[in-house]
Amino acid sequence: MANMRETIIAVSIDLFHRKGYFATSVSDIARGSGIQKASIYYHFSSKEDLLYHIMRATMVDLNGYLTRNLSGIEDIEARMRVAVRSHVRFHLERQKENFIANSELRGLTAEHFRDIVTLRDAYEQVFQQLIREGASQGTFVHGDAKLLSYAILTLCTAGAAWYKPEGRLTAEQISHIYERFVIAGLKTADAGLFQGAP
Repeated sequence: MANMRETIIAVSIDLFHRKGYFATSVSDIARGSGIQKASIYYHFSSKEDLLYHIMRATMVDLNGYLTRNLSGIEDIEARMRVAVRSHVRFHLERQKENFIANSELRGLTAEHFRDIVTLRDAYEQVFQQLIREGASQGTFVHGDAKLLSYAILTLCTAGAAWYKPEGRLTAEQISHIYERFVIAGLKTADAGLFQGAP
């Protein structure tokens, strides 16, 4: 039964990514999983519960991936470099799940929405703290850490929408390009650039 649950999840990820959550029916998921429609409800209480499971598992994995990659690294610039590369690689290597997580939030109930946003906030705060620490140490320019974290994460998340594994650059190569771009911006000599509108 555990294998069928994983099959349902895998089929749903593919359908939600390809057709969209709202355009995918429980019948589509059942047909793709090779089971009767009623059997879906043995594993998930609803289509929304399935979407929530996919989003939550993705966010938990994302947070864990970042934590593991940052473990043992003390230098603030090195930590930011690793954080950016980790974010990019995770979004390219788990492309479908991340595309769903970033495009189908409106499909969640209010309670599930709040839970996912809480997980996102915790993840964003890691980047915000890195920006603040880097600024306090003189490594990065001073600026609005929250806004800058949004800019970095939005930039680095976008690859999930266009990345092709068979393309000319690997996920690792792309992650290093993003890393250098972000660090160059955070270390720019034009400190006024990040202070807000003139």
